[in-house]
Amino acid sequence: MNRFDHRKYRPFPVIRKTDRRWPDQTLSAAPLWCSVDLRDGNQALMEPMNVSQKQRMWALLVKMGFKEIEVGFPAASQPDYDFVRWLIEHNQIPADVTIQVLVQARDELIERTYQALEGVHKAVVHVYNSTSPVQRNKVFNQSKEGIIEIARKGAMKVQSEAAKYPQTDWVFQYSPESFSTTEVEYAVDVCNAVIGVWQPTPQRKAIINLPATVESAMPNVFADQVEWFCDHVNQRDSLIISIHTHNDRGCGVAAAELALLAGADRIEGTLLGNGERTGNMDIVTMAMNMYSQGIDPMLDISIADDIIATVEACTNIKTHPRHPWVGELVYTAFSGSHQDAIRKCLAVQAADEPWDVAYLPIDPQDLGRNYQSVIRVNSQSGKGGASYLLEQELGVTLPRWMQIELAQPIQRETEIRAGELTPADIVGVFRREFMHNDGRYSLASYQVDKQGNHYHLQAALHDGNQVTLIHGQGSGAISAFADAMHKAMGMDIQVVQFDEQAVEAGSDAVAMAFVQASIRGQRFTAAAQDGDTLSASLNAILNTVNKALQHNLQVA
Repeated sequence: MNRFDHRKYRPFPVIRKTDRRWPDQTLSAAPLWCSVDLRDGNQALMEPMNVSQKQRMWALLVKMGFKEIEVGFPAASQPDYDFVRWLIEHNQIPADVTIQVLVQARDELIERTYQALEGVHKAVVHVYNSTSPVQRNKVFNQSKEGIIEIARKGAMKVQSEAAKYPQTDWVFQYSPESFSTTEVEYAVDVCNAVIGVWQPTPQRKAIINLPATVESAMPNVFADQVEWFCDHVNQRDSLIISIHTHNDRGCGVAAAELALLAGADRIEGTLLGNGERTGNMDIVTMAMNMYSQGIDPMLDISIADDIIATVEACTNIKTHPRHPWVGELVYTAFSGSHQDAIRKCLAVQAADEPWDVAYLPIDPQDLGRNYQSVIRVNSQSGKGGASYLLEQELGVTLPRWMQIELAQPIQRETEIRAGELTPADIVGVFRREFMHNDGRYSLASYQVDKQGNHYHLQAALHDGNQVTLIHGQGSGAISAFADAMHKAMGMDIQVVQFDEQAVEAGSDAVAMAFVQASIRGQRFTAAAQDGDTLSASLNAILNTVNKALQHNLQVA
């Protein structure tokens, strides 16, 4: 048999429905959101997040406006347990934010979970057990009745342990794991058993979470499953129906959107889709999908650069440049006809009219992108030679994003001069535009110490009149420098792109650093050259600050 043989797979069974209502529904409001970055996303990483990374991710999720955040599996992981205790004991949970924890339907794990949560003002206890045929028959060797009994006992234990901590406002959540591959009739039976124990009311609802633990069918089939479930489960008015899709077929967002049409109320997912196998449902994509249709997503996605930088720093996973909505090249037009259409539309787009620009489904400025990043020139547009000549003069290879940034000032210079630029002219344009040595701040000195996983930096900045000492820490020297600037001067600097290169070989090599930073939602690109690699990097960051100040941007 050919190893690539479709005959060993079976088509997923569909639900025979003659009363579908979801195809005629429309979305008009955002769902309840729950981020699972710190649990599902974290467990999928080759190197799970350390304490500082978890704290940074938590801060971002709160800043974005999440009101429910799953923070870990404290009964199964000591780091998760310790993180939950840190949140509670150091009063890190805002009054309007509810943390959620996951636990299997096992007595000792449930007891340990409540110990981790002691003292929290409100929490969701999310209990689960596997229900699909392959799990029942091949993993747990349990009958349908046996699986239902596991769920029922787990629900009873969750309820009885909660009674021991009456000072906390408890919310119960149950997941029939692998709902997407469980017979819908049986999924209802299992959930009804749990509901019968908890006895939720319209005033005090329970959460029933329906996971596509493995995405095994087209999104419309999942929507049928959700609608059938909602129509047949007991006490529907006392339930919040939650959805947790994965992306095995690349349709995680589509399945979640159709599930909302089918009656779901709540969505679990991760930022930029990190998760097991091909990932969880991408909350950023789904929220932006809604935003583009005139629906308030109830999350702040405008801080796209901050989201990308934080997720990359915490997961060690780079964001694809074509990632929906927030990728670096999403709003870039290299095609001449596209550029012409965008220019013409922008010229007539009125501020008080609905957005209607060719090739741009949303205004890039909503995500902190400017129009210089929309219309760019590549080598096919005839400007690649400028980058090549500059590289020959400087002895470095410009990173791709710096080549793109260079194209605009080079084009302006050619138009002003109405003639050819020499290599020296091109170097002059580059130094004028990106190497601001006459700005407000200059780096007088610095010192970096590494303690464990943290870098501590002290730097002296000169502003022409006096020297200011700044101090910061971070996961690297650059992040420590940005932290120091923020602490000392209120400058919120987010490094978006960074590259450094040795200009020539040898131990005394001169280094050049290239930086693109987001400051108050605007991007500034700069470079610096020095005999010391780190000094070049810090000076490049300072040059972005100087450019921001020259643009009269209030960086504080």
